[in-house]
Amino acid sequence: MLEIARYESSRRVKGAVALAVLLGVMSILFVALFPSIKSSGANIDAYWNNLPPAMKAAFGASGAGFSLTTMEGFLAVELYQFFWLLLLGVYVAYLAGSLIAGDVERDRMDVLLATPVSRSKVLVEKFASLLPTLVILNVIVGIVVYGSVVAVGESVSVSDLAVVHLLSIPYLLACGGIGLLLSVLFDREDIAQRGGLGAVFALFLLNSVGESADMGWLGALSPMHYYDPTAILVSGSYDWTGAGILLVGIAALVSVSLVIFQRKDIA
Repeated sequence: MLEIARYESSRRVKGAVALAVLLGVMSILFVALFPSIKSSGANIDAYWNNLPPAMKAAFGASGAGFSLTTMEGFLAVELYQFFWLLLLGVYVAYLAGSLIAGDVERDRMDVLLATPVSRSKVLVEKFASLLPTLVILNVIVGIVVYGSVVAVGESVSVSDLAVVHLLSIPYLLACGGIGLLLSVLFDREDIAQRGGLGAVFALFLLNSVGESADMGWLGALSPMHYYDPTAILVSGSYDWTGAGILLVGIAALVSVSLVIFQRKDIA
């Protein structure tokens, strides 16, 4: 069972570990900068408070109790709100864009489907193969971030940090679901990948505009609306409902992708 998922995920293990190490090193460098940020005191907070609302919304530099001179606020803005929310979301959507289209373009999909395996098994297991990559990234980077914080003599809630990484998984899978949908819509891998990249970036901007313009309904169309690392780290607010909505969205994206894939002419 899950032969396709195991095979696909095993191909990504080295890449996932390499990316996790890279993000871990980057996290160490960011955390090492925090003492100098903290010493700036009110000056750095005044700078952030004077930024345009759209920019503050994009970087999560808003909300009651937010301060860039706290470790929680610093991590939220410098690491999670930008790198984890945007860049990693873009990466997962880009990665998912190759799940089906890559094999179709290289004429491997028709060979795979010639074996006694259903299209639903192929699609679902290929999508499920993204999960180990996300788990590796979250576990390694989460441990490195916490260790770095302790190393500079600061503290951060272990439970809040763990929830930031836990709730990022449904969010990132939702980004992957967008890439999967494009992967069954297009036969060319590069088009599906670039489309996933552009779609996630556009949804990030949509959510930022919705937040800054007090148009929450507009941001509700974006998966970023349902995952807020700043609220988790700064306020200890866990949006389990948002995670549930993301899971429903993932199921919908996979279901639509499956319907399209089953009707698709591979030859």
